[in-house]
Amino acid sequence: MNGYLPTTKNEMKFLGWDQADFVLVSGDAYVDHPSFGPAVIGRVLEKMGYRVAILDQPEWKHCQDFQQFGKPRLGFLITSGNIDSMVNHYTVAKKRRSQDLYSPGGEAGKRPDRATIVYSQRAREAYPDTPIILGGIEASLRRFAHYDYWSDTVRRSILLDAKADLLVYGMGEKPIMEIAENLDNGLDIAYIRHIPGTCYLVHSEEEVYDAVSLPGYDAIKIDKIAFNQAFQLSYEEQDPIRGKTLIQQHGTRFLVQNPPMQPANESELDWIYALPFQREIHPKYQKQGVPAFEEIRFSLTSNRGCFGNCSFCALAFHQGRIVQSRSHDSIIEEAEDMIDDPKFKGYIHDVGGPTANFRRPSCDRQMKIGTCKKKQCLFPKPCKELVADHSDYLSLLRKLRHLRGVKKVFVRSGIRYDYVLADQKTNFIKELSEHHVSGQLRIAPEHISDRVLNQMGKPGKDVYLRFMKEFDKVNKELGMDQYLVPYLMSSHPGSTLKDAIALAEFLRDIHHQPEQVQDFYPTPGTRSTAIYYTELDPNTGNPVYVPKTQKEKAMQRALMQYRNPRNARLVRKALHLAHRENLIGTGPRALVAPERGHKPSHTNPSSQRSAGKRNKRKRS
Repeated sequence: MNGYLPTTKNEMKFLGWDQADFVLVSGDAYVDHPSFGPAVIGRVLEKMGYRVAILDQPEWKHCQDFQQFGKPRLGFLITSGNIDSMVNHYTVAKKRRSQDLYSPGGEAGKRPDRATIVYSQRAREAYPDTPIILGGIEASLRRFAHYDYWSDTVRRSILLDAKADLLVYGMGEKPIMEIAENLDNGLDIAYIRHIPGTCYLVHSEEEVYDAVSLPGYDAIKIDKIAFNQAFQLSYEEQDPIRGKTLIQQHGTRFLVQNPPMQPANESELDWIYALPFQREIHPKYQKQGVPAFEEIRFSLTSNRGCFGNCSFCALAFHQGRIVQSRSHDSIIEEAEDMIDDPKFKGYIHDVGGPTANFRRPSCDRQMKIGTCKKKQCLFPKPCKELVADHSDYLSLLRKLRHLRGVKKVFVRSGIRYDYVLADQKTNFIKELSEHHVSGQLRIAPEHISDRVLNQMGKPGKDVYLRFMKEFDKVNKELGMDQYLVPYLMSSHPGSTLKDAIALAEFLRDIHHQPEQVQDFYPTPGTRSTAIYYTELDPNTGNPVYVPKTQKEKAMQRALMQYRNPRNARLVRKALHLAHRENLIGTGPRALVAPERGHKPSHTNPSSQRSAGKRNKRKRS
């Protein structure tokens, strides 16, 4: 398979290898593209001169697949893939998904639950004395003791449950290069303890110097206040410049997290994206295709990291808060390769990242002293040190849309609209609307209740209304019929039925009915998940209301789609429980009609006024 990393013993032999240096085990089908973590790690190591074999979606019920390449010279690298295997397998209602977007043809069942743990156990059975290094999102977000939504328990660090030697968290290119070099130089993996962006285990606290001690596993699994203390301490130290080493006891052993690796600079990111990716699915999957690849085939990654720091998002814990961007030349070079693809039809589907309109760190101090421990860049309002400037991003978009063969360049990653409003230097909304939107701009206010938004770490309703007004004004001036499509979330911690009804009324007033609704999903590594589990605010210790029953979650979800006839019963029930029967009726302000054969217990005010006018006309 010319150009690809080998995925079978025969492919390895074709390259003339008698042994691989590393066997990289992944829960995803092999897609040789820089949007897929396993491909990036494989290509980075290949560039350093190492032989990397890809063991994608192996049979996990026995260890034979893990032996097919023979014993790797330096070690196994294990990841669940681009997504946590439990999120991949289960809906928020804990029902099994029927599709896996990272598998050939979208076929479900090609990886196990808790894939990182299972793969690590099979690798250990195959070659007991071979080093095992964990990486990827599943390992990264489960590196400390954590709340596990699917079992509704606090679980140990994944490093213990997987019985692995080392864990790489965050973006793994720089740590894996150092690890490989150390192993290749003959250093036993038990002594590779000095590399930033890694976690390891020790038997005594005395083996670790100058570390911040977190409440241990035995404490946090029974004490929710201790759980929040551990979460808060770990969250505050996730900074490559000022972050401290962290240590957390698990029984007779101690998990140690070194401070985060320094973020990749522009030239380092450019180097990664210039590696010889085929930017295609491995030929063995060409017939079925891999749905996740088709979604990003004609998209460009512009940046990493996010200082938006939304409570429900794990990006700050994984990629970090310091934004790193590729150069224009690097992105344009990739775009030109994309244009040469026979399947390219002239449309670049996205130019973005975690947040599309972040192309630089939030302030000039970050690279010297690190991110603020107790303050956020945008919440509750933009920091006075924030540098809000879209000029570099607009310059990049202009260059891309003038490339030969490009008809349109879209921006479909999230736009942080409070950052847009904070930018007084560029007319970003005008240029975005004129050139980079196709009828609809997807945006994520998530909710409109300030109480809920406060728990989400999102700007208040008034900020979203200001953006809506500005977007509408600009599009009228341009003579364009374009509108916003808000992404909204139900059942987030802090959201009561009252808040859900307020959101439904807002949707009624803007004449929008979401086609899809996202329930809050408690995934490891987020502040929102800590609140969900403890029902306490990690910052203040104050109680937070958390909708947990399936019954209430269903009602909050139904209220967001109150026009759907299938939701009528649940909407009525929610309105009765909240004593908002005034919204049951047939007038323009009503959310739902009364049950057949029943009159509303409170007449809708609009209906009452209309009836009064009709009676007046009759009398006259």
